[in-house]
Amino acid sequence: MQYLDPKAGESYLDLTAGYGGHAGKILERTLQLNLSTLVDRDQSAIDYLSGQPEFAGSQIIHQDFLTASTDLLGQGRQYDIILADLGVSSPHLDNASRGFSIRSDGPLDMRMDSRQELTAKTIVNNSEEAELVKLLRAFGEEPKARAIARMIVASRPIATTHELANIIARAVGKRKPGIHPATKSFQAIRMAVNDELGLLAKAMPVWLELLAPGGRIAIISFHSLEDRLVKQFFHEFAGDRYDAPLRLLTNKPVSGDKDELASNPRARSAKLRAAVKIKTKGE
Repeated sequence: MQYLDPKAGESYLDLTAGYGGHAGKILERTLQLNLSTLVDRDQSAIDYLSGQPEFAGSQIIHQDFLTASTDLLGQGRQYDIILADLGVSSPHLDNASRGFSIRSDGPLDMRMDSRQELTAKTIVNNSEEAELVKLLRAFGEEPKARAIARMIVASRPIATTHELANIIARAVGKRKPGIHPATKSFQAIRMAVNDELGLLAKAMPVWLELLAPGGRIAIISFHSLEDRLVKQFFHEFAGDRYDAPLRLLTNKPVSGDKDELASNPRARSAKLRAAVKIKTKGE
């Protein structure tokens, strides 16, 4: 709220609206439901948003943020406030049937959009060993990628999250207490299923075009790969050149304070970066 600084009458684009936590707070200040657009690729989130009277009158779009952003740009839309809260949500992790959780057994799914065909089960059971090694290293930064990939291939077919987590744990061995040995691998597979980094890299330049002069954009990431892309994007367009279209509002990523992390441990890895679009003469 500090960096987005929403004001009455401003337009708002939430690219990962989820269950409306951020949107509700921002719309309390903008008071412009008809100028707000809420996007999510998850049907459950869309159903929830559509049923809440506090969002009635807002445009609600069931789509990934790249497709939605491209469509909105094609319509000539611009927004004073843009927010993207990346990664998986708590409802994804808490619902075992979605297949995101290591600790709760469920099908190997991991799709944020259940309409898509590619699932974690397809990747785990059909990928070549070399493909799995590359995926685990690129998206999970997993040092034991080769041992894990070899164990996965030898253990096929694999049907559930517990099966996969146990197979990975055997391949990895002991790790830090409290952190499951399969954490990095599950992250990597999830990111591959949902093309998270690919969509982000393609979407950010579109968000720059969607941002109105004087508008603010904030992006929250949850691991180093996402944050690296966001950092590179902001520094590319908010550099020292005279025609830079953005000015950084955060020179370093902002993390949650101790009180927030105590009440919401899942926020411990969250990093917020924000910028404002510079007005040019005549705007």
